[in-house]
Amino acid sequence: MRKKLVAACLLACMVFTTTACGSGSDSKAASKSGSDGTGSALFTGELEENVTIQVLENDTAISEGYFQELIDAFNEEYKDKGIQAVDANMDQYLDLANDGPYGYGPDVLYQANDVIMKYAEGKHILPLPVEDLDCYDQIPESAWQAYQTEVDGKTYTCGVPVNVQAPMLYYRKDLLPDDWESTWDKDSDGVPDMTENWSSMYEYSVARHSEDSSKYGYMKSLNDMYFASGFLFSYGGYIFGDNNTDASDIGFAAGEAEKGANVLSQLASAMNEDCIDDTITTNAYSKLADGTYFATISTPDVYSTFLAELEKEYVSEGLSEDDAAAKAKENLVMTSLPQLPESGDLTDGSTEMIDSKSMGGVNGYAISSYTKAPNACLEFVKFATSYEMTKLRAETLGVAPAREDAAEEVGGVSKEIYQNLDNGNIILMPSITEVSQIWTPGQTFFIDLAKDVYRPESEKKYTSLESMKAGLEDMCNQINEAITTLQ
Repeated sequence: MRKKLVAACLLACMVFTTTACGSGSDSKAASKSGSDGTGSALFTGELEENVTIQVLENDTAISEGYFQELIDAFNEEYKDKGIQAVDANMDQYLDLANDGPYGYGPDVLYQANDVIMKYAEGKHILPLPVEDLDCYDQIPESAWQAYQTEVDGKTYTCGVPVNVQAPMLYYRKDLLPDDWESTWDKDSDGVPDMTENWSSMYEYSVARHSEDSSKYGYMKSLNDMYFASGFLFSYGGYIFGDNNTDASDIGFAAGEAEKGANVLSQLASAMNEDCIDDTITTNAYSKLADGTYFATISTPDVYSTFLAELEKEYVSEGLSEDDAAAKAKENLVMTSLPQLPESGDLTDGSTEMIDSKSMGGVNGYAISSYTKAPNACLEFVKFATSYEMTKLRAETLGVAPAREDAAEEVGGVSKEIYQNLDNGNIILMPSITEVSQIWTPGQTFFIDLAKDVYRPESEKKYTSLESMKAGLEDMCNQINEAITTLQ
């Protein structure tokens, strides 16, 4: 029986392309106009009853208790149908492509868009009738596009966006200078200048280290392509052409991307050699907590880790656990990335400021092609992406909802991230397999850029915008060679 079901699902998925994912359509209207081809035909049967759905969730959602609340609520709602959702109890990085055909794998999976769409290319997940979901009009077009593929003029959607990941600035409010309101708030808006623009952050970083050589301002490892690439995007760089679907067009050196490289080089000069490798990435939690670092960049999902480290630090200073928790929440600030100088020179006080762009991702739900209960699985996805459950996930885990109504309700950082996604300042990771080839060449370039700051003057490689442009072009060539070799 299972083989017949698998065969039927795979046959239905034969409409999928075997090469590229990511929508080529201009809007969600394309999905609606092709609604007969979005997968709704797979879900027209009667709701399966007395079935158990295996759900693969994010490890953090499990450890923080959100997932248990989700499945308890779902199971209560559908108990009269005998439908029960359970933890698949599998590694969150399970390989559905290899395990699914042999009957090992979840019915529903929660993953990043690039992972889910990798499975779509292999027909391992089902196209979904997303226009029937109540979240459809609440999620921005760019988030839906991360889960779309176009075949014969019709747009197929293979996942439902749940939350957005993007770099955020973390800093310690209690490490600000006592006179920051008079010396570091030039526009008198009540917000420290160094958290509003990178030029002021650089200036403050230099000043803080000069005052105490054991202290630093902004600290972040440059070897992380995910975080570093946003500086290139801010000046016209991009990942792939044609809305991130054309891997033959590699754009990290496009526009004036070299200005972004120059900003990174200047920021590195105010750090130390730990910025060359993973050292800062791994010690940022403890170093921010003990006051060595003033600020760093990370994603919203690790807010609780930063908070826990700061709480421990306050306890070690003599505060009670309750007081330490309250003080940590007061002083740990997570906010949008500062603006950048249009000139790409952090010491240029006359230049205009532009918005920072960043690489981001969208996590969401998909349904396995190997499930015996696609309609029951769809009910679970509907339930899990509802307003109430999306809001609860955001409040419990500190993530940013992909739903506009939930983001508005949660407010704060969630609303900021949603707005940044909606206005194009978050560049979502491509949903095509070639994206796997950008990381190593990118890391190699950024490591070299960081090392250059600490080389003797006679050995420096990146002494001008032109030399940085050449380095980025070489990086693009390496990515192209890796993609060509892969193919």
